[in-house]
Amino acid sequence: MRSRDGIFRTCLRGIYSCSWKRSKESKQNCVCCWFSFLSLVSILTLSWMYICFVAYNDHNDVNWKAFESLSVWVNWYMIVVILSAVLATYCLLFLVFSLVLISIKEPLALHWLHKVLLFMGLVIVALGICVMSVRWKEEWSTVHLSLQATAPFLHLGAVVALIIISWLVFQSYYRARRTVSKIFIIGVFMAVLVMVFLSPLLIHSPCLTDKLPPKPGLVGHRGAPMLAPENTIMSFNSSVACNVTAFETDVQLSKDMVPFLMHDNGMNFLRRTTNVDDVFQNRTYSKSSDFTWEELQRLNAGEWFVRTNPFWSVSFLSEKDKALARQQKVPSLEQLLDFAKQHNISLIFDLKNGNDEDCNNTIMTILNSRISHSLIWWLPSKCRKDVKKQAPGFRWVYSSPKGLVAGQILNVKYNNLSTEEISNLTSQDVMVNLWVVNERWLFSLLWCAGASSVTTNACHLLKDMSQPDWHLAPHVYRIIWITADVVSLLVMIALFCVQGKARNQIFVLESERTVPLLNF
Repeated sequence: MRSRDGIFRTCLRGIYSCSWKRSKESKQNCVCCWFSFLSLVSILTLSWMYICFVAYNDHNDVNWKAFESLSVWVNWYMIVVILSAVLATYCLLFLVFSLVLISIKEPLALHWLHKVLLFMGLVIVALGICVMSVRWKEEWSTVHLSLQATAPFLHLGAVVALIIISWLVFQSYYRARRTVSKIFIIGVFMAVLVMVFLSPLLIHSPCLTDKLPPKPGLVGHRGAPMLAPENTIMSFNSSVACNVTAFETDVQLSKDMVPFLMHDNGMNFLRRTTNVDDVFQNRTYSKSSDFTWEELQRLNAGEWFVRTNPFWSVSFLSEKDKALARQQKVPSLEQLLDFAKQHNISLIFDLKNGNDEDCNNTIMTILNSRISHSLIWWLPSKCRKDVKKQAPGFRWVYSSPKGLVAGQILNVKYNNLSTEEISNLTSQDVMVNLWVVNERWLFSLLWCAGASSVTTNACHLLKDMSQPDWHLAPHVYRIIWITADVVSLLVMIALFCVQGKARNQIFVLESERTVPLLNF
C-alpha cells in the first residue's frame, strides 16, 4: 500500500511540477498566488467554453465573416471550439491535480512551462471575449437567454462543486493555527454557500411553467441546408420530410429579368455555392444582373456542399444523396413556387437587391404561378404598398413588434426579443417567427416561451421533438431546489465533523508520543 501511495504521489508531483523529487516547502514562493491564478484561469476557460457552446447556434455567422475576408469557406468556428475545449480541459485537469496535492499535503511547485501556458490561456480567453464584445456583441443576448435554459442545472452543479471543495476548506480550517485565519476561511466559504443556496431566487425561466404552449412550427431556412445544398430543389424537398410550414429563401434577378434563388449577393456572390470560377474563368462580376438565366443554369450549385461539408453532415448522407447533391442547379423562383403549391407549403423570402425592378418582376412571377395568396408571406419592406394593391391576400410579415395586431407575422432574430416579449405577443395572437434556431436547448426555450415558429437549418433534428428538453412546474422545481440545498448542507456538516474528529485523533496521537519523552 505504501509503494502504491508513493507511486501516486510521485506521478502527481511529476505532472504538476515536472520534477519527480519532493520540493522543500521553503523553496515554494507565492504558492497561494499561483493556485489562485490557476483557479481563476480555470473558471474563465470553463466560462469561455460555455459561451462557445451557447454561441454555436450562430457559428455560421463567424464562418461567413471569415469567408467575406478570405474567400475560402472553412468551419473556423469549429476550430475555435476545439482549441477552447483543449485549453479548458488542460486548466481543469491541473486544478484537480492541485486540489489532490493539497489534500495529501504535497507542496505545490507549478513548473514554469505550465505558468507560461496558463498566461497564454488567459490571453486567449481575454482576446476571445474582446473580439466577441466588439464584432459580435449581439451574441451576449444569446448568452443571457441561455441562462434561462441552464441556470437550474448550473445551480445544482455549483452545489455539487461546493460539497467537493468543502473537504479541502474544512481541512484548511483545522490546519489554520490563528483564530483570525479560521474565521476568514469559514466566513468566505459561508458567504459563497449562502449565495449559491439562494441563487434560484434570481432564476426566471419560461420552462418553469404549469402550462406548456404548442410546439412551434418549422420554417426551412433555404430548405434543409444540413441535408442538401442550400437554396436548391433538393434542399427544399428534404425539408418537406420535416413537415415544415414554410420555405425561407432569397430572391435575386438575372440580367434577363428571371427571379432566381441565391443568398449571397454583391461582389463574388456566386463563388461560395457554385463553380462559377471554373465555368467563367477570369470573369469579373459584382451583382446578379451580370449573368443571364441561361448562364446561371450552366453552374453547378451542389458540388461545393459535398466538398466543403459546411455542417459536418455529409457523412450521414447515402451515396445516392451525395450524387444527387452534386447535380443540383440554381433554381428559379417559378420552380420553387410550383414546388410549394404542389406541397401546400408557405413561402417567405427576402429580395436581396430590393429595388423596384426586382419587386415588380417577383410579384408578377408569383401572380402568374397561380399559387394561393395565403401561402405567400411577404417580407420585403420595399414596394409593400403596391403589393397590397395587387395581392391583398398575401400574409404580411414585419421586422418590428411595434403596432402589430392579431393575425400579423413578426419575423426577427431570436435574440432580439426577450422570452417575456415573445409570450406577450403570442398572447395577442401575433404570430412570432424567430430565426435562425438550430440547437435543441434554444428551440426548447423558445417553445416554452410560446414562439409560433422558428426558421431553422436543422429541421431534421427538431421535427421529432415531442416536448422541450426540460420543463417543470414551479412547485416541483422549488422542491428540487430546497432538497438539494438541505442535503448538501447536511453532507457538508458531516464532512466538517469527520474532519474535526480526524484532527482530534491526530492531536491525541501526537500528544501520546511526546509524553514519554517529557517523562524521560
